[in-house]
Amino acid sequence: MKVLIMAGGYATRLWPITKGKPKPLLPVGDKYIIDYILEKTKDLGLEVHVSTNKFFEKHFKNWAEKNNIGLIVEETISEEEKLGTIGAIKYAVSELGVDDYLIVAGDNLFSFSLGEFLKHYSGRPLIAVYDVGDFELAKRYGVVLVEGDRVIDFQEKPLQPKSTLISTGVYAFPKDVIEKVGEYLEEGNRDSPGYFIEWLLKKDVEIYAYKFDDYWYDIGSADSYLEAMKTLLKESQIEEIQISSYSKIINPVVIKKGARILGRSIVGPYAYIGENCVIENSDVSDSIIFGNTVIRGSTIWRSIIDEKCEIRNLELKKSLVGGHAKIQRGD
Repeated sequence: MKVLIMAGGYATRLWPITKGKPKPLLPVGDKYIIDYILEKTKDLGLEVHVSTNKFFEKHFKNWAEKNNIGLIVEETISEEEKLGTIGAIKYAVSELGVDDYLIVAGDNLFSFSLGEFLKHYSGRPLIAVYDVGDFELAKRYGVVLVEGDRVIDFQEKPLQPKSTLISTGVYAFPKDVIEKVGEYLEEGNRDSPGYFIEWLLKKDVEIYAYKFDDYWYDIGSADSYLEAMKTLLKESQIEEIQISSYSKIINPVVIKKGARILGRSIVGPYAYIGENCVIENSDVSDSIIFGNTVIRGSTIWRSIIDEKCEIRNLELKKSLVGGHAKIQRGD
C-alpha cells in the first residue's frame, strides 16, 4: 500500500488568500495543515507521496525535501486546466504503479488515527465518515447511508440528504478499484471522489465505512480555517519578538520571529502573527495575520489578512483581506 495526499486544488473558496499559496501549506497554529496529516502517516511504515500541480510545485519542493516526501506534479497551472481529484489519482498511479492506496485530501484535519483506520481495511474500499449533525450542512458533502459498517447508498451534494453522515476525504482503495479509475473517467463521469463512490456502488462494489467522532475540518472557508486553529492550537509558540511593556498576550497564540507588538496592544487568544508583522495599539484575536503586515490602531476579530498588508484605524470582523492591501479610515 502507498499513501497519496491530494494537494493539487486551487482553493478558490479561500481566494484571495490561496491565490498565490497552496491551501495545505496554510498555517494552523505552529504547523501547516499538511503537517498534521503527515504526522498521522509516520507510524504506518508506508511510502508517502503528495500530488500537486505545476503552479504550486515550488511551494512544496522545500517542504517535501525536508520531510523526505515524493512529489507527483501534474502539468497544470490554473483552475481551468486542473485534472480534478480522480484525474490526479490516475496520473499519480501512472507514475507510482498500481497498488492499494490510502488517499487523503490535503486540506482535511481530522481526529482519528490513520493506523486505526487501516485496521478496519479488509481489502475492500473503506471511507472515513463523520456525522455533521445538520441536514443543511450535509448538502455540501457526500452523504452516506450505512447498514452496520457497510455503505448502502451515497449521494454527492444532494438537495435532500438522507442522513447527516458524510464522507471526509480519507479513502483506502484496493488495486482492483484503482484499476477502475481509468474506466470511470473514460465514461465521461464527473471528476470527483464522491461521484466515483456512487459509480462503484452502482457497479455492485462493496464499500465500507469507518465512523469517527471528535473533530473534522474541511478547510474550505475562512470560518472552518479559523475554527480548526481554535481546536488545534493548544499552547503558545512565541519566537524572538519585540513587545512593549504596555501590551498583553493572551494564550494561546503563535507569534513568529521579527514581529513587533507595540503600544497598548492585545494579541490573542487564538491569534497567528506572521514574521516581521507590526501590531501597534491594536487588538487581534481569533485571527490569522500573514507575514510583513502592519496593523495600527485597529481591532481585528475572526479575520484572515494576507502578507504585506497595511491596516490602519479600522475595526475588521469576519473579513478576508488579500495580499498587499492598504486599508485605512481617516484619523
